Amino acid sequence: MIPTSARGRYLLQQGSIHLALTIGAVFMLLPFWLMLRTSFTPPDDIFRGNLLALPAFTLENYVRVFEDVPILRYYLNGIVVVVAIFVGQVAVCVPAAYALSRLRFAGQALSLWLVLAAMMVPYQVTAIPVYVLLSQLGLVNSYGALILPFLSSAFSVFLLRQFFLSIPQSVFESARLDGASPFRILWYIVFPMARPAITTFGIFSFVSHWNDYFWPSFVLRNDTAATVPFGIVRFLDQELGSEYGPQMAAATLTVLPLLVGFLLAQRQFIAGMSMTSGQVD
Repeated sequence: MIPTSARGRYLLQQGSIHLALTIGAVFMLLPFWLMLRTSFTPPDDIFRGNLLALPAFTLENYVRVFEDVPILRYYLNGIVVVVAIFVGQVAVCVPAAYALSRLRFAGQALSLWLVLAAMMVPYQVTAIPVYVLLSQLGLVNSYGALILPFLSSAFSVFLLRQFFLSIPQSVFESARLDGASPFRILWYIVFPMARPAITTFGIFSFVSHWNDYFWPSFVLRNDTAATVPFGIVRFLDQELGSEYGPQMAAATLTVLPLLVGFLLAQRQFIAGMSMTSGQVD
């Protein structure tokens, strides 16, 4: 019998929504469960039994990864790259977003349109000319090749601009009345208030560049500056071959920092997303 009261219809609607979300979550989490399960399963038991059941526990696959793959060096390289990119993006994108949202200057509208246009162009489109420039500068196969092309982000500028539009104009006017210069306002007011938005684009930046395989494979020729995805792929065929257990262990080690980082910063991330949505001029 279908409920006819308002409360019954509401409960049915909410129940249907939660059921659909639960089913979607299960399908999204299933690949991660299979990856995690395989990484802890003895090689001879990977394709035996029910793939959804708990396996016989072993750390053999992780031991193989640490023995055969210089995973710690890849981790260090990845941390250096993503932290350097994030610091550079904060230094470049926060002032740019503040200028586009709260300052008035000639060409402001054109600058905003250029930012929006840049967001629509995948960086793969400009990969070849950027590579040629890096080659002429002698930066190929170095940290510089992984970091310099990403020190500015159109998406980060736009995200921060939307956040600054949510801050009442009276905050900036009060600071100007107190004699604060634009740089003082930027340092003492904008940066502290922008922490949720900075965390939000920091998570996007971290995930994007930690997972990036295309660009490192484009500019690196050896393992000196290899990041985790690039380094692991290089070793899959050379050392691990078709052994699925070590492969899934390596994949788990790649995903683990992303999961931990998001769990630690999820409140700031949600706050930043909520404050940057729906803002218009």
